[in-house]
Amino acid sequence: MEEAFFDTPLYREFAQLEEFALMPDESTILRFRHRLEEHKLAEKMLITVNDLMTAKGLLLKAGTVVDSTLIVAPTSTKNKDKTRYHDMHSSKKGNQWYYGMKAHIEADAESGLVHTVRGNSGHVSDIAEGNTLLHGDESVAFCDAGYQGIEKRADATPDVTWHVAMRPGKRNALDKDNEADALIDKAEKLKASVRAKVEHPFRVIKRQFGFVKVRYRGLKKNTAQLVTLFALSNLWMVSGKLIAAQG
Repeated sequence: MEEAFFDTPLYREFAQLEEFALMPDESTILRFRHRLEEHKLAEKMLITVNDLMTAKGLLLKAGTVVDSTLIVAPTSTKNKDKTRYHDMHSSKKGNQWYYGMKAHIEADAESGLVHTVRGNSGHVSDIAEGNTLLHGDESVAFCDAGYQGIEKRADATPDVTWHVAMRPGKRNALDKDNEADALIDKAEKLKASVRAKVEHPFRVIKRQFGFVKVRYRGLKKNTAQLVTLFALSNLWMVSGKLIAAQG
């Protein structure tokens, strides 16, 4: 985060360090970041924020949505052996290839607030992380078509009902004039409206916080930053309600 405080005015404003003279030097921030990683404080911050959200009645746990997003890495980034860092891999989305990592998250189906964050290499499939994201208290889970068959995997939880989106090709083939197909299409629209909640946290960290590319070479460092940013995104998304409750 040390570069972010110096480069991004929004971070300084959030940390109440608007005056650049009040900024600690970069080596001090670097030592602080190493402490965060060593003691896994990023995960603890997310838990603390979520406990606050739950106490305020803003975070429910009965329904959840899982999804992932690609965070690209510069293809020119090399390690000390002059090769690409082994934690980053290429992944195909549509007809285009991206090199970097994936952020897998589980968000509340009602509010869109993030429960769980996993960072992984870009080539790890969404379905491989789907069940590991569940916090254990949900009864229903929503996901896109990339998670087809997730309920049949060995790590699936029998108490969770998965609502997986229909593949686009099958949905496009539905006959809207047919009553049965029309009902199926309506159900898919309802599922899509729930899944849309998980896109909001991604937009916050990419647009409000500017995290569109990895900042470090290691997966561990970037994952720690992702967890911190999603904790901040939870606060960002409900800041208006929290301020209203205090005032």
